[in-house]
Amino acid sequence: MFDIGFTELLLVAVVALVVLGPERLPKAARFAGLWVRRARAQWYSVKSELERELAAEELKRSLHDARLAASDLQKTMQETEAEVQAKVRAAEAEARREIEALRRQATGAPDEAAPDDGDDPATAAASQLPPQAARGEASGEPDQPPGTDDGRQR
Repeated sequence: MFDIGFTELLLVAVVALVVLGPERLPKAARFAGLWVRRARAQWYSVKSELERELAAEELKRSLHDARLAASDLQKTMQETEAEVQAKVRAAEAEARREIEALRRQATGAPDEAAPDDGDDPATAAASQLPPQAARGEASGEPDQPPGTDDGRQR
């Protein structure tokens, strides 16, 4: 801190011995030592308090950053949830339209609202089914995939 060497300290000690004398010098040295200890203690106290305040400020800043990140994450999650719900509603509406179109084709009712999808395999398969099968009515025969033998004699 101070640039005081050994020679400067020796010079101060000789001057103090001459000015104070040998009787008062030990008392003055103790007094100077007491003040140096108090000054150091005060310096360390201020230093540690400053470090605590800096650490508390850093902690507050980190907490603030974490809260901002959490709010951003929550906002993103809400936006994602809204997008997913919109897509689910759209898919549900599309599925309902397709089911209604299949029902109309199966019952033979004209289909004005739904566009004609000639490329859709489900629509093509439903149009080739007899009306009873399309409505889900039993034909008297158990449902068997083609080419399977149910074990009955014909």
